[in-house]
Order: sequence, then structure tokens, then C-alpha cells
Amino acid sequence: MQNQVGSLAKFKPYFAVIFLQVSFAGNDVLSKAALNQGLNNYATVVYRHAIATLLMAPFAAIIEKKVRPKMTISIFIKIMMLSLLEAVLEQNLYYVGMKYTTATFVAAMYNIIPAITFLMAWILRLEKVNLRSIRSHAKIIGTLATAAGAMVMTLMKGPVLELFQTEARINNHGVEAKNRTDFHDTIKGSLMITAGCFSFVCFVILQAVTLKTYPAELSLTVWICLMGTLEGTVAALVMEKGNAAAIWALKWDTKLLTIAYTGIVCSGLAYYIQGVVMKDRGPVFLTAFGPLCLVIVAIMSCFILAEQMFVGRVVGAIIIIVGLYFVLWGKSKENKSQQPLVEQQIEAGKLDIVTKNGNGSFDQHQAIIANETSTDKALTSSNNG
Repeated sequence: MQNQVGSLAKFKPYFAVIFLQVSFAGNDVLSKAALNQGLNNYATVVYRHAIATLLMAPFAAIIEKKVRPKMTISIFIKIMMLSLLEAVLEQNLYYVGMKYTTATFVAAMYNIIPAITFLMAWILRLEKVNLRSIRSHAKIIGTLATAAGAMVMTLMKGPVLELFQTEARINNHGVEAKNRTDFHDTIKGSLMITAGCFSFVCFVILQAVTLKTYPAELSLTVWICLMGTLEGTVAALVMEKGNAAAIWALKWDTKLLTIAYTGIVCSGLAYYIQGVVMKDRGPVFLTAFGPLCLVIVAIMSCFILAEQMFVGRVVGAIIIIVGLYFVLWGKSKENKSQQPLVEQQIEAGKLDIVTKNGNGSFDQHQAIIANETSTDKALTSSNNG
């Protein structure tokens, strides 16, 4: 029974990131539909983070009451930067970029995130890379492959695949024409989305760093959402000056559904899950699953938004999936190789404490201290190695 529980625990990070990608795919499709109906991106950012704050605050107050660290000026500044990077810059660039392109295009462009994250994590020593190791080779090749696949999906079209030739598609030719974008709009959208990708990667890296000094995922989520609401409000008032009444108005339509969905799932739950996964597996593992979102969005967009499926997108998706496999293989082999080293260092730490004790005795209290001390040292050594 314990072995089954342990086996399931190993797959929790995988289930978590897959849930995130499915959630993000739903966000892409819903957001594009709402933008076509006149959704204002600045108001959306404010509303979604206000909803996320109200949703997550009670859980953070109760669950992390005893474990929440003391707030310091340094941590507060990091939280302000986190909310600025993701809640204000990345999300507004995401929405504006999507206005000029399509949901599938945005999902494709966002697949450069694993490559950027891997490079930045390597530079900041958050990701272990040994150029003589086949595991590191797999991670590098896989990361490059995901970026190449995204570029293939973006630049290579080819023939149209009428996989879902239904009456709904035939009746949606008007929607297809509306969703098509010209070359200049594509360039504008690409630049904004690329800038948004860099902003998101900086957010992920800074979130991983902040969790080391503020290891309370729920509380950090609430702080990010609260500050994102305040900073987003300032940005909305500045950017939409003279149009305040129009942008804040809400009705029972797709726009309200999009705001509620993104606030509950993509801000509230996603920030928390990202923090938990990064604490366990690191930022590269989190972003490596991004290509799955692209495949899901491409399929959903054919049904919901009547976007056309091209051969180039299928080829790019295959390359992305292969690259994702290489990254995950490298990460799994790396985790397996680190575990015996951690166990050896734990046992060495216990033996060292017994030796220092002098009389060879080793009571239960000392065992607990030895286990905690040696585990911390071993994990630190493994992460810094």
C-alpha cells in the first residue's frame, strides 16, 4: 500500500503541470473568443486578479497561519516585481498580441519559453548542466527542438487539413475570414508575444528565488494577485484615460466567463501550483510542458474558433512533442542519479554525529536532528552541484 502511495506521489508533478497546460489552453481559446467580442485587456487583468485574491486569501490565512514567514522589505519588493512582470506586463502583452494573431499562433509562440527558461536558469545556476553528461545533452537538444517546432508551426503552413469537415465549419467561413490576420499584424503580435514570454520567464525565475526565502506558496499567490490588482488598476487608468466607464462595464456574456475562468484557474490556482512544482522540480521542468498547450489549443481552435489546421502546424507539433520527451527523459534520469547521492550524504551525516558524540550512543532525539541536518546538507549540495 505504501509503495502504491509512493508511486502516485512521484507522478503528482506531472499531473500538476498537465492540468496547468490544459487550463492555459482553455484560457487561450476563451480569451480569443472574448477579444473578438471587444474584451478590454487592462480591465480583464484587474478583475481576474481581484477574483483570485478573494478566492485564495481565506485558504492562505488558515492553512499557512503557522508556517508563513515574516514579511520583510526585500521580500515585499520581490512580490511587487513579480506582480509587475506577470500580472501587468506579461498578461497585457499576451492579450494585445492575441488581438493581432490567433489562439494557436499565441500558443505556438509561447513555446520559446522552455528555451528561454533553460538558458536563464543555467546562467543563474538554478539548473544543473554538465556538458559531458548525456542527461544534459538530452535537455539541451529537447529544449532546442521545442523552440524549433514552435518556429515550424509559426512560419510553415503548407496545405490545409480538413480533418473536421462538418456543417459547423462550413457555416463558420465568416468567422474564419474575421480570424485571419495579415503579415503586418502577425509581426506586431509576434513582437508583443515575445516580449511577454521574456516577462513570464523572468517571473518564473524570480518566483523560484522568492520561494527560497518565503516558502509559503498560498500566501505568495495571494500577495502577487493583490499587488497585481493594484498595479493593474493603475495601468488601466493610465492607458484607458477617458474611457473608464466602458472598460469596467460587465455583462453576462463570454467576456465575464473569461474573466471568471482566468481569475479562478489561471491566476489563483496556477500561481499556487507553479510554486509547488518549482519547489520540487525547478523552473525548467515546469515550463518544459508548455508545448502540450499548443497541441490542445490547435485542436480546440478548429472546433470552437474555426481556425484552419495546416500541415506545418502538425509537423511542428510532432517536433515539439519529441523535444518535450528528450527534456523529460533528461530530467528523470537526473533525479534518479541524485537520489542515491542524497541518501549516502544523509547516512554520512548521521555517522558523523554519532562519532562526535563520543560514547557511540545515538538516541531518538539525536536521530531526528541528524536526519534533518544531513538531509538539508545533502539537498543543498545536490541542487548546487
